[in-house]
Amino acid sequence: MLNLLFFGVLPYVAVALFLGVSITRYRKEPYTFSSLSSQFLESKKLFWGSVPFHIAIILLFCGHLVGFLFPQAVTAWNGDPLRLLILEATAMGAAFLALGGLLGLLYRRSTSDRLRANTSIADVLVYVALLFSIITGLWVAITMRWGSGWYTHTAVPYLWSIVKLNPDIQRVAELPLAARLHIIGAWTLFGLFSFTRLVHVLVAPISYLWRPFQLVIWNRTKPRTIR
Repeated sequence: MLNLLFFGVLPYVAVALFLGVSITRYRKEPYTFSSLSSQFLESKKLFWGSVPFHIAIILLFCGHLVGFLFPQAVTAWNGDPLRLLILEATAMGAAFLALGGLLGLLYRRSTSDRLRANTSIADVLVYVALLFSIITGLWVAITMRWGSGWYTHTAVPYLWSIVKLNPDIQRVAELPLAARLHIIGAWTLFGLFSFTRLVHVLVAPISYLWRPFQLVIWNRTKPRTIR
């Protein structure tokens, strides 16, 4: 019964919340689609938490996405032991980097009186969900060797069964506890996504990557005094 709830029902609830709340929130409260920057409250420690965390999360997300879309290519890549080792080391390094960045953000928020005063329940949920996902992901990486290999043969078919509206629950129900908790945490985070500041990812200014450089010129001339 729990397997059906966590691996058969939760995914569809998470997707429905993600789509429904995101669309409704964007139409009715478009100005809330931001990360609610707290840099003006405390910026000295922001760089050392935010930058490593975002870089690592992007790497991990892209890695999971590539495995989901091109499982055969990943399997072929892993056919060479050296390439497999490089992929596994990169993924684990990114996971530790994400954990370090997130702990840095947590430390920043917990040691600043102004930040603590402006911390909402949604912020707490974001940190708890992200921390759970990263820790369980590291647990999987450390205790279940060659995760990129079994991911393409077990998790990816399960995810595609969700897409095809015919969830293959048994495929993931037999995985070790670490993997099951990681999957549950991922669906939970996906369901909470649109209620929290994470929603700013949907409107990230990707165009900044290819727009021309801007030239900023300071006007150093002294203003004329009107007599």
